[in-house]
Amino acid sequence: MFTHDAEDALLWGAELVNTMPGSVPGDTSPDTLTTIEELDALFANLPWTGRFDRDPAELEAVRDLRPRLRRFWESSEPEVVTMVNGVLREAGAVPQLVDHDGVGWHVHATPLEAPLAERMAVEFAFAMVDVVRAGGLDRLRVCEGEDCDDVVVDLSKNRSRRYCDGGCAARAHTAAYRARKAGRT
Repeated sequence: MFTHDAEDALLWGAELVNTMPGSVPGDTSPDTLTTIEELDALFANLPWTGRFDRDPAELEAVRDLRPRLRRFWESSEPEVVTMVNGVLREAGAVPQLVDHDGVGWHVHATPLEAPLAERMAVEFAFAMVDVVRAGGLDRLRVCEGEDCDDVVVDLSKNRSRRYCDGGCAARAHTAAYRARKAGRT
């Protein structure tokens, strides 16, 4: 549906956004990106290359990126296009095809020595280029869990994913089952 690097960027973007504390009533999700060790753990399984300072300034820059990325899930297509173009313009992005570490051909648009938060923003913006061009903004959703505001990337073939990975689907299905059972008695 999207290129492999776009799907990767969408998924890690959602994972990064979901480290923010919850904002809907009843959501008590804590902030899970407060230390450099948590930043390391977040990206431990991702094929990131280039500069990684592992210092408080970098952590703060990545934390500051989270609300900006979240807006991609909450915006209309014209707003998303404006945000994508803004990110690319601010970074002076110069797209280039690269192939390293067995990942296959993909786009880098910032130098490897650019700050991590800038590289992340640009990679996510390029993923959003694919999403917009494919007419796939409806695949970016907010979890339908009653007390959850996590973001979701729906990569299913039938566009049916409604819940995050935090157990919201199980809670919703259990509640529906109990409501049906209560209705029969």
